[in-house]
Amino acid sequence: MLRADRAHRTGIALIVAAAIAWSTAPFFTRLLHYDSWTILFWRGLSGGGSIALFLIVTQGFAGARSLVAMKANGWLVACLSALGMVSFIPSLQLTSVANVAIIIAFQPFAAAAIAWIWLREAAAPRTLLASLVALVGIAIIVSGAGGASDYRGIGLALLMVLSISTMTVAIRRHRETPMVAAAAISNFLGSLVSIPFAHDIGAVTRNDLVILAMFGLCQVGLGLTFYALGSRLLPSGQASLIATLETPLMPFWVWLAFAEVPQLPALAGGALVMGAVVFDVMADSRAGNASGLRDEASV
Repeated sequence: MLRADRAHRTGIALIVAAAIAWSTAPFFTRLLHYDSWTILFWRGLSGGGSIALFLIVTQGFAGARSLVAMKANGWLVACLSALGMVSFIPSLQLTSVANVAIIIAFQPFAAAAIAWIWLREAAAPRTLLASLVALVGIAIIVSGAGGASDYRGIGLALLMVLSISTMTVAIRRHRETPMVAAAAISNFLGSLVSIPFAHDIGAVTRNDLVILAMFGLCQVGLGLTFYALGSRLLPSGQASLIATLETPLMPFWVWLAFAEVPQLPALAGGALVMGAVVFDVMADSRAGNASGLRDEASV
């Protein structure tokens, strides 16, 4: 029981770390002035390369072998991850940020639904309630965003949510698969897909290559690695809920680096999202402690 509780807490910490890493995307994007596909290409190379290097350094031959001899389960996760990555940036270009963010907010519900269909894994009522509160918070954050809706952009955003939610459930279903290797492959696949659409691959400066390398290492490499490891240890709905911390954290890095003060809706909505996640984690912790006390009493 203690081992399971420790693994659960580790999973929460890893997903929180993934959300923090993913939330740095606007910071790095602000530093770059290239088309989205060029950024995706170089970011994928640096992200995949950093994860592959980590595997080889920490696991030696076994790590290298996991990259070149990945099983079908790993390829499923890699393809779903790559699909989510390459759908996200174009969706932002084709429709409003408000539309995309609202659709992303449904990810905990999508992951919980897919987990129920695939694994018969029922989400705890408190997680569903917290997901609903987080959805309201994100709706408040993007309430001031404008722009005409475009069906292709909305379709891409839905495709991204579906792919990442299915990836989350697949990671939990196939815990024995080396998912860190799958995260590396997904980055390389994203770079490969970006080549036909990127216009400025050869125009990137040396300084920007350094920024892109940090982008891939910090935002993609660490984010995907932490998420792949943490998703093994948590129910799919809860993992997706905690990952929504990414949304309110995004304005924080922009404010810190560029002194861009978030608007009131962003602050109010961010507080709701943070509160929903903290509520779910604390309620989960109390439930785990109560269960542990009951187990001790029964011995």
